[in-house]
Amino acid sequence: MLLRVVTEPQQGAMYDDLLAVAQKTEECGFDAFFRSDHYLVQGDGDGLPGPTEAWITLAALARETSRIRLGTLVSPATFRNPAVLALTVAQVDQMSGGRVELGLGAGWNEAEHKTHAIDFPPTARRFDMLAEQLELITGLWRTPVGERYDFSGQHYTVVDSPALPKPVQTPHPPVIVGGSGKKRTPALAAAYATEFNAAFKPVDETAELFARVQAACAAAGRDPDSLALSVAHATTVGRNDSEVGHRLEVYGPHADDVQAHALVGVPAEVVDRLGRFAETGADQAYLQIPDLADLDHLELIASEVLPQLA
Repeated sequence: MLLRVVTEPQQGAMYDDLLAVAQKTEECGFDAFFRSDHYLVQGDGDGLPGPTEAWITLAALARETSRIRLGTLVSPATFRNPAVLALTVAQVDQMSGGRVELGLGAGWNEAEHKTHAIDFPPTARRFDMLAEQLELITGLWRTPVGERYDFSGQHYTVVDSPALPKPVQTPHPPVIVGGSGKKRTPALAAAYATEFNAAFKPVDETAELFARVQAACAAAGRDPDSLALSVAHATTVGRNDSEVGHRLEVYGPHADDVQAHALVGVPAEVVDRLGRFAETGADQAYLQIPDLADLDHLELIASEVLPQLA
């Protein structure tokens, strides 16, 4: 199982904080550095010093790292024009030498849309937008150089696009789709995704989500084994129970809930929990690290957990 680091910088971080975590992620041997794509703090806290823009951050990190993969988990379809997003991701892929991945979802946080003057349509319409964006973005990337791309949908229209620039990766950067929807999400993952992500779900629900998306692949005539499967969980590891408890303090009043449902404990306990997810078919795990200043946390995971899952 590959281990990836994912951060939530909207909770309070600036670029230098993210750079330090990304470079430590690379130094420690993790597979990737991902970040959320949000503009507003979630839950408790004031969010100071404020949010950072996901793809600006990743573009900069593309030039300041050399090995780790970089991406979003996940970018909302409501935030950006899909043709411009395709261009942006292709450029960052070039800047990184072909290390970028695009996680794309329907969006869910209504408050951050209101605070940033972004339309927040009803759920069904957001999924319609997501479906069109997945087809449009991958269509632009797949169009051969010298040919033109056209798209006509309910929400987006592209006329005579040269479909440039091209990403380094072929046929295009990996696309990640996730969620717990019973019909549309599995169908979209089967049609467009390189990877399906089940985030913050217990083992039994994760297994159900994986089975559902694999069934959607089979129904669409796609080999289910061609779709990578991953999980994402809040992660708190300590050398002993006291250190675990200290690191859980960052969650404040939510610490007990995190401890019950996340990857929490001494290294052996976390390895065991990850092993249960591996048994469901998970190829990769995104470890959500809450305290970006605690680089020793990454070093501990790298030295005591990562080698047992390689």
